[in-house]
Amino acid sequence: MNIFAGEGFEEVEESFFGFMLRDGEQKGRPFEPRTVRMKSELRGVGRVALPLVFRRGDDGRWRAKWLHLYLKGPSSANRVEENQVSVSKLVRAVVEREQLTVRYLVDLMSGGTTTVEPWDGEAVPDEPVTYIGLERPEGLHPDSRIITLENLRDPIPG
Repeated sequence: MNIFAGEGFEEVEESFFGFMLRDGEQKGRPFEPRTVRMKSELRGVGRVALPLVFRRGDDGRWRAKWLHLYLKGPSSANRVEENQVSVSKLVRAVVEREQLTVRYLVDLMSGGTTTVEPWDGEAVPDEPVTYIGLERPEGLHPDSRIITLENLRDPIPG
């Protein structure tokens, strides 16, 4: 999204984007609020907004990747033709980057020498364990290492 002239995304009272899903019968019809599937604010500094990108997966299905990135852009007369190269390079770098996953961290921590077992949510081991999850479960051994969203960075060497 380009601001050609006027206030920036952070200056206007309200700015947002969204997308609609339409079937074949609705093609070309005017805006219909009931078809909006997603709405998100645009509140970044800059004159070019990249809220999301749609990408077709290997299976042929379309997926959205949220970016919420903003580029400075010229103070007026922003046009796609003038920022196409920088936008495409930035989007490609973000979309094609392989993200660090929790599974990858678990594999690094185990080093092939430790048994990794999914927790059933009920049975709590008597011995110390390394637990990785969204919330700390009750009843784990006091010497257990607990990794949740609050300290997810701790296992990453710094």
